[in-house]
Amino acid sequence: MKPILYKRASTLDELEQIRTLQLQNSSQNISSEEKLQEGFVTVQHSVDLLEQMNSACAHIIAKDNDAVVGFALVMLSGFRNEIKALIPMFERIDELVPKDKTYVVMGQICVDKNHRKQGIFRGLYHFYREELQHQFDYLITEVAAINLRSMQAHEAIGFKIIDTYNEDGIVWNIILWDWT
Repeated sequence: MKPILYKRASTLDELEQIRTLQLQNSSQNISSEEKLQEGFVTVQHSVDLLEQMNSACAHIIAKDNDAVVGFALVMLSGFRNEIKALIPMFERIDELVPKDKTYVVMGQICVDKNHRKQGIFRGLYHFYREELQHQFDYLITEVAAINLRSMQAHEAIGFKIIDTYNEDGIVWNIILWDWT
């Protein structure tokens, strides 16, 4: 068995596989029990938007042979207005991050159900840091407070909650991983 390969996304096929994984793990496509036990993703990106984001700064993926089995999206602040649901997060980040610090937003992370509990989540984040720590001081993302599995996993990596807010009845934690 070949080991999992961590790399930057570089093909349309890889971006389409990211989109497929998003849909399979979307909060609207899984049961309440699965959300609680396995976590979920909230936002779906079009392949076109994934491609635009990837051209600006390539996404991080985990591959098992030819299959994308995990991803961590790279979202530069220039994409702040592309997904309406993320605008409040970016506005809060602008208030929280010192002007002399740089950051990148981890737009979403997901691991295929059949590849969980194998260290891929941690592997994606370590590769993310290895690839981008020389360009950015912080990696920031947000996680729904009810997504306990995701919150615990992010805290284990080293993320710290820097803000909590309520948007449309959902409590969100903005979390930061300091790379300095």
